[in-house]
Amino acid sequence: MSGKSVRIDHLGVAVTSLEEARKFYEDLGLTAEGGEEVPEQKVRVLFLPVGESRIELLESTNPDGPIGRFLAKKGPGLHHISLEVADLDGALERLAEKGYDLIHDRPVEGAGGARVAFVHPRSASGVLLELVEHR
Repeated sequence: MSGKSVRIDHLGVAVTSLEEARKFYEDLGLTAEGGEEVPEQKVRVLFLPVGESRIELLESTNPDGPIGRFLAKKGPGLHHISLEVADLDGALERLAEKGYDLIHDRPVEGAGGARVAFVHPRSASGVLLELVEHR
């Protein structure tokens, strides 16, 4: 995983209402795309392209899901940084070999059918880090 083969895919923002958040960003001049529900993550998502990256708005569909718990504990705000990698399996293997704490040791399905896995904040300088591989 070299810096040239990794890019910021998106910033994940937990929101209480997709529609309210969407309105703000559209009033700012951005255009929303790709709204969908990701049942495995108990979340609805909406993407807003920004340059070569995106903002992902995340609305919980269940208070027991990851975003529901985050909102209850911390309120709305930055939830995670997502880095796109070319070889997610290889990246997870290398991080595990080096002893980093992984929330997922194998990829799970994310928005848009992407393969994703999360690295625990204690291993990523206090930031929840998502690694994503687009198919």
